[in-house]
Amino acid sequence: MKKLLRNTLRSSFVQRAVGILAAEYLRLVWRTNKFTFDPPDVYDRVEPQIPAIFAFWHGQHFLTPFIKNKDWYKARVLISRHRDGEFNAIAAERLGIGTIRGSGDHGGAFHRKGGVGAFKEMVRTLQDGCNVALTADVPKRSRVAGLGIIMLARESGRPIMPFAMATSRFVRLKNWDRTTINLPFGRGALVGIKEIHVPPDADAATMEALRLELEETLNEATRRAYAQLGRPGPADA
Repeated sequence: MKKLLRNTLRSSFVQRAVGILAAEYLRLVWRTNKFTFDPPDVYDRVEPQIPAIFAFWHGQHFLTPFIKNKDWYKARVLISRHRDGEFNAIAAERLGIGTIRGSGDHGGAFHRKGGVGAFKEMVRTLQDGCNVALTADVPKRSRVAGLGIIMLARESGRPIMPFAMATSRFVRLKNWDRTTINLPFGRGALVGIKEIHVPPDADAATMEALRLELEETLNEATRRAYAQLGRPGPADA
């Protein structure tokens, strides 16, 4: 039975169907939640600095494709090569977001998961004037920012834009990243506190300090997003 289920989930037809359904569901969620923005002029602040690296926490990522609110914005998102990543990639592309396949993990599995190739592709993408979006977490360690995104900012010279999105109605799973499934017909909040710049000559100590700053900024953005909606954040659940 397990083998049958595994083979079914690997079917390109099933993966495409699930990805399309997920994209259309998320479109419904976005259209039926009234969003506020913090700060109110967040897009005016960000636009002069693009292309940029947009960072968010894993498990809080489902609505992030909708930050692309103008047709001329170009964006690609880093998605793993894991089977589950296929669903996410199909959904993202249906929502108008390009994909880069690989891992942001800079640990022992970095080469095996295509991390080197993905890193180079992200640098090229930014050089071509296209935004890059990715989760900041170290794999399987929720709300612990990795150095990979800091390395990307140093190499590319582009700023990191940490942000959080939340809705008042959601279902939260009891897994490692407290995955939040947003629900329709409620209110939403998008919070972007500040950008983070990484000097091209940043040494190990500077990069660690900026990694911690990114982690703290994302945690604060997430806290503020849920607080504006009167709901507990994933760290409080």
